[in-house]
Amino acid sequence: MAQNPPKSNQNLNQVSSQTPPKRVIATQEALALISRLTQENNQEHNQENKNADKQSNQIIFIQSGGCCEGSVPICTLRSDFVLGEADILIGNIGGADFYLHQSMLEYYKSTQLIINAKEGLGSEYSLEYGSGWKFELSLRLFSDEEIALLKE
Repeated sequence: MAQNPPKSNQNLNQVSSQTPPKRVIATQEALALISRLTQENNQEHNQENKNADKQSNQIIFIQSGGCCEGSVPICTLRSDFVLGEADILIGNIGGADFYLHQSMLEYYKSTQLIINAKEGLGSEYSLEYGSGWKFELSLRLFSDEEIALLKE
């Protein structure tokens, strides 16, 4: 049975007038799920291999380009995904680096990616699969002021 994460932060979109907005943010539900997956993964990893590199055990996100899983954020271990030169780090949510393929930067240049978690099956390629929860993507258009800050 799925556990209920805490409620969403209602002030996700607030940004100061001088600070560029984050390209990717997460709701409280997503942060709670990331925390749970990190804890579970760390416990499993520690039992399997006490001498392993901590970075290979790090959870990361890759924004899918739409092939098999549509446009869902994929949560995976750093060691399970080969990052290429075209995979661009656009932010960090809950301690997990978030990568977007360079070809998608133009598509998402005027939007903030908002990662949420809700009850559901999720992507079979993603770590939350089988947990009763799934990550999902929504978008918010940046204001003209935010776009100007991003260009600085």
